[in-house]
Amino acid sequence: MEQTALRPKSMPGAPGPDPGGGPERKRRPRPPRRPHAARRRGKRLATALFGLFCAVVLVLAGVGLGTVGATVIGMSRLAEMQQQAAAGPPPKPAPSSAPTTGAPAPRTVARGSLGVEVVDAPKGPGALVVAVHVPGPGYTAGLVRGDVLVRLGTAEIGSASDLAAVVGDARPGHQLVMTVRHDSGARQQLAVTPGVVT
Repeated sequence: MEQTALRPKSMPGAPGPDPGGGPERKRRPRPPRRPHAARRRGKRLATALFGLFCAVVLVLAGVGLGTVGATVIGMSRLAEMQQQAAAGPPPKPAPSSAPTTGAPAPRTVARGSLGVEVVDAPKGPGALVVAVHVPGPGYTAGLVRGDVLVRLGTAEIGSASDLAAVVGDARPGHQLVMTVRHDSGARQQLAVTPGVVT
């Protein structure tokens, strides 16, 4: 009986015989495990978190410094204003048109307004209404475009300039009666309260 040759089993990690029957080839050894690689990752994470923490602290410190600076500037301006208030208002320069005798400057008097635009009436005396401002005293009284104003209060209106003079002399807030001629030729009396031109 023929006996078959037994081949010894190679040990793990040791180079074994070539299965092809040739000379033994050396296996490339595996790199050893690095247990410290996990520590490196932990250090990298800790470094990144520390850098982020430092960045947040610096940003907040910058905001805090900016706020403190703005507060200091505001307080210094407030102190200047308080000093000026304690010293009293600065003297006002006298206007060039005011008399130097110490008399008060003339006050402007409020002028009345009807809130209408007028031209001379083409047919006969009066002021032709070409526009009515909404809202306005004329609109409230019932004036419409095309009406002709012939009387306001006790004054006869012969032209647009007559109406401007009478309305300018009227006291704002006091009711007047005006006589209006419509397009149809009919006349109507309306109550109007002149407003103030500002």
